[in-house]
Amino acid sequence: MVRHRMVDVNGIRLHLAEQGDGPLVVLLHGFPESWHSWHRQFGPLADAGFRVVAPDQRGYGRSDHPEDVGAYTILHLVGDVVGLVRALGEERAYVVGHDWGAPVAWHTALLRPDVVRGVAGLSVPPPFRGARPPLATMEEMFGGRFYWNYFARPGVADAEFGADPRTALRKFIFFASGDAPDAGEGGQPLVDPERGWLATMPDPEVLPRWFTEEDLDALTESFSQGFTGALNWYRNLDRNWELTAPWQGAVVDRPALYVYGDRDVVPAFPGTPELISQLPELMPSLWRPPLELAGCGHWTQQERPEEVNAALVEFLRACD
Repeated sequence: MVRHRMVDVNGIRLHLAEQGDGPLVVLLHGFPESWHSWHRQFGPLADAGFRVVAPDQRGYGRSDHPEDVGAYTILHLVGDVVGLVRALGEERAYVVGHDWGAPVAWHTALLRPDVVRGVAGLSVPPPFRGARPPLATMEEMFGGRFYWNYFARPGVADAEFGADPRTALRKFIFFASGDAPDAGEGGQPLVDPERGWLATMPDPEVLPRWFTEEDLDALTESFSQGFTGALNWYRNLDRNWELTAPWQGAVVDRPALYVYGDRDVVPAFPGTPELISQLPELMPSLWRPPLELAGCGHWTQQERPEEVNAALVEFLRACD
């Protein structure tokens, strides 16, 4: 049975869900999600002999939402993971992340390898710091229309998504899924500056089979405090680039697994296909070549739970 509680970490309170006993596995969600995006992983991983913990990360769900935009840098987020492991009475853990949770997981392994037994990222590949700040790069490449730049503008996406959270989340989930009609066609996620993002997204009459009305209820409830905390992560993208300068050229050396869908828009971001193809050479700690899931969109562990669970269990046991 999944249990819920609050823990104090680095001066804030985090809500977490947990199940099972054994080596600790920390599951980190992305945007716009919550701990619930991992609910299909709890039982299988616990049954495989692991202690599974999924927090609402800072700015999400029932966890604290600091007002300061500067409280959402990658160093804060890695600090939350390290603090959470300690608060749970452990010295080390396996760290698994999806979407924004993947950079947090990868950077935890990069910055604090002593805390990480093994690391897995879903959708977003391992970090290789670019030559220029990411927001500035995308601003120049796409004239400010790339969704990172849209999300980074104070109050704009907050208001658009907050006007009708349930509809916004329904459209967002479908848009980025493998079920969307044009998924996997290589188009970049660009925003109409006049109409916003949601206006261009289809509103499905029927949800994908893997995402129920109950899932949508849970997701909508998790954004009852609004979207600003979650969007503040994007507002720190260039700051993160500045803060990680000391790790320029560093490579994750903990045992690693990368999984992505062939209909996911993220692996098609500029430069990412080339990075993925080179990962086995760039990252010797990669446990196996990147695992590509056919027909899978962005919501990797929700769209393909059986395949993701099997890959995670095999990887975690190989690292144990």
